[in-house]
Amino acid sequence: MRSPHLSTFLQHSHRHARWLTSLALLGALAQPVLAAEPAAPAPAASGPAKPGGVLFWSFEQQKAGYPHMEDLFPARRVAKGATVSPLPVAAEPLSLTFHVGGQTWTVDDYLQRNRAAGLLVLKDGQVVLERYGLGQTPQSRWTSFSVAKSFSSTLVGAAVRDGRIRSLDDPITAYLPGLKGSAYEGVSVRQVLNMTSGVRWNEDYGDPNSDVARFGAEPSVNGADPVVAYMARLPREAEPGTKWVYKTGETNLVGSLVRAVTGQTLSAYLSEKVWQPLGMEGDAYWMVDAGGGEIAGCCLSATLRDYGRFAQFFMRGARLPNGQSLVPDDWVAQATTTTREAVAGLQGRGGYGLQWWTTNGRAYRASGIFGQGMWIDPELQLVVVTQSAWPGATDARSAQVRQALIDAITAHYRKP
Repeated sequence: MRSPHLSTFLQHSHRHARWLTSLALLGALAQPVLAAEPAAPAPAASGPAKPGGVLFWSFEQQKAGYPHMEDLFPARRVAKGATVSPLPVAAEPLSLTFHVGGQTWTVDDYLQRNRAAGLLVLKDGQVVLERYGLGQTPQSRWTSFSVAKSFSSTLVGAAVRDGRIRSLDDPITAYLPGLKGSAYEGVSVRQVLNMTSGVRWNEDYGDPNSDVARFGAEPSVNGADPVVAYMARLPREAEPGTKWVYKTGETNLVGSLVRAVTGQTLSAYLSEKVWQPLGMEGDAYWMVDAGGGEIAGCCLSATLRDYGRFAQFFMRGARLPNGQSLVPDDWVAQATTTTREAVAGLQGRGGYGLQWWTTNGRAYRASGIFGQGMWIDPELQLVVVTQSAWPGATDARSAQVRQALIDAITAHYRKP
């Protein structure tokens, strides 16, 4: 049964669905085979009354929409398996306070004042803290925004392990011939993954003529991949491997790559390789574009615990419960090593690997706008998953509070 909040999205005509899907792409900034269902037709969706769509939803609209993206936009199911892998609960739960700007905060304060929908902390594979807000429950899904990027990168690792991709240093045109003759000539798969292709891209969300604003509306002509078609028209601004620029479009190229080499949808491949073997407890849904392909840079919807299961799996070398590695043995190290060019591009604001954000220490994270995240500290065997509805896409105050909480959690477990 739909909530009254969700019903406010479903009052107007079908034409708004495509407009909002394009804006959802805009919001992608910030991280045995069971076939997935085909893309469902878009429901009649209206979104918010004021312009700007997903990026400008009110708090009430966020609470209604983020758990139900598959009802608002075309999406494909990521099927769970028959067996659920339990997340054991630790005998000693985590209890702590933390400080922000001289004020003491509790976990309850964090949930209520930082617009948190979910908070999960795993230590040594056990749940030490699991809390929900904004009407969410353990069965509720919540959108990932750019946290999906790290899932897409992992599927590339799986394709390498499967022998579908020979090497990350192969030219991307060897797998996506639609890019031949474009600025992607001479660009490697690795350079697309770490966003150092040298292809010019404008990720300005306030500019309606920016690439990130326009490419989501690219139509599928004669069945061609709209992502490849758009990216093939972009000019080069630097030699490959010499300049880092954050490009949501290139993560979507990663999705095109995985589909091309596997012959499967991302949802089916994720279900086969991750969702079923890991014993996820809920189906996930992945938003699709005009061509029917999953938006690799955004908009996977899953439960809080299933995000936690994925983070735990990746932290442990992307090894499945049977001990088999999903990816090459050095994949996690490669994916979470800072790309040299990203240090300059980010100007000291962190680092970037293969679709994972890196830190000065061993910790790394997947990150999505409006407060979505997976923080992973392999040294402490610690995972922190956050789901949120922040008042702004990268709201500085909300980010400060969340980081203060994460810092307090890591400090707690660093005590001798």
